[in-house]
Amino acid sequence: MKTHPGFWTLTFLVVANMIGAGVFTTSGFSIQSLGSPELVVWAWIFAGLVALAGAFSYGQLVKAMPESGGEYLFLSRSVHPLLGFIAGWVSLIAGFSGAIALAATTLEEYAIPARPDWLPAGSVAVLSIVLAGAFHGLRPQVGALLQNAIVLLKLLLLVGILAFAASKFSDLTSGGHLDLSSRPTGLALASAFAGSLVWISLSYSGFNAAVYLAGEVDEMKRVVPRSLLVATGTVMIFYVLLNAIFVYANPMDVIAGQTDIAAITAKTLGGPIFEAFVRWTIVACLLTSVFSMMMAAPRVYAKMAEDGILPKALRFDHGQQASPRTATLLQVGLAVLLVWVSTLQGLLAYLGLTLSLCAACSVACLFLPAVRQGRGWHWIDLIPAFYLISTLVSAVMLTVSDPRQLLGTVVTFSAGAVAYFLIAQRSQ
Repeated sequence: MKTHPGFWTLTFLVVANMIGAGVFTTSGFSIQSLGSPELVVWAWIFAGLVALAGAFSYGQLVKAMPESGGEYLFLSRSVHPLLGFIAGWVSLIAGFSGAIALAATTLEEYAIPARPDWLPAGSVAVLSIVLAGAFHGLRPQVGALLQNAIVLLKLLLLVGILAFAASKFSDLTSGGHLDLSSRPTGLALASAFAGSLVWISLSYSGFNAAVYLAGEVDEMKRVVPRSLLVATGTVMIFYVLLNAIFVYANPMDVIAGQTDIAAITAKTLGGPIFEAFVRWTIVACLLTSVFSMMMAAPRVYAKMAEDGILPKALRFDHGQQASPRTATLLQVGLAVLLVWVSTLQGLLAYLGLTLSLCAACSVACLFLPAVRQGRGWHWIDLIPAFYLISTLVSAVMLTVSDPRQLLGTVVTFSAGAVAYFLIAQRSQ
């Protein structure tokens, strides 16, 4: 019996992709850079508006090209198969494999902060990846239902955190002992704000997750765009409220530069018991991230296999309504390998730059004649234009602050181009 992901499954998929470790760690660095709780909150709001513009733009892309495949599909169909392959390559190497491994590894760190000697490092991370692959590869309907249930639980837990924090609002103590004279001004402030947007945008990545399943959805031109916007808007509300609590609940000198700002805030508000509650909420968030990415990623590889870019064994088993089991197994293997051989924290900026450029290239397709099909200009085109400009400015600022990140992106793109030409030559 064929199953079709519906509006709620797609919405929960996007929510699960977006809410991960970033929202619970980023503001510690932002408060250190900006020196102002107000500016940190405004940065989360602005980044949320950019993500909403991206979600709207991807919805328009689905309407123009109603199939599964994501960036690979959009760039292959509207520009050239080479760019599509590079986008799929980035998803394979960085976007999904790296992100799944990072989420799983962080999950293990939160679940067992004091790991016993008898338990090998990475065991819990690998177990979460294997379970996600088993559910989505062997029992996709069960995997979707389980994911929806976990996402609902995650949202309820986050609501609980917000409600508890609200009850303690009168006790919140913004400010602190940072030297106010060290706060950036003028161009330095603009640069610091843009830098914070780069970090925060990583937390909003995943707003496009539903497009990878577009070909499996009934009434995709209506359902997919709605799910993207509803999920992204919901996540934005949670992000702004949570980070407002993080930056106002503690003196700035306590949280500046700290990665565990959520745990610090929880302990400040409710002591060790509430800290444990928040810690396990984060574990649930990371678990749904692993499950949702494991659901979306194999669809990209299966679509590439259908187009002859990847081996035929990776195609959908029985049409696009069935689970791509071999592609799922490949994704499990790559993510597990990265868990065992890598420490992925250092790749966060690299992933953000590489993935944001892929997304920007995809949104730019909306301005190509082949996609517009003679449609005239309309004020609604300002939304994807806003996304493009904001994303590119953030990427430039990241490159200026750390040019080494550009090198990693160039190497990744170049390796994808070489792989494409090798595969194309072999197929001739």
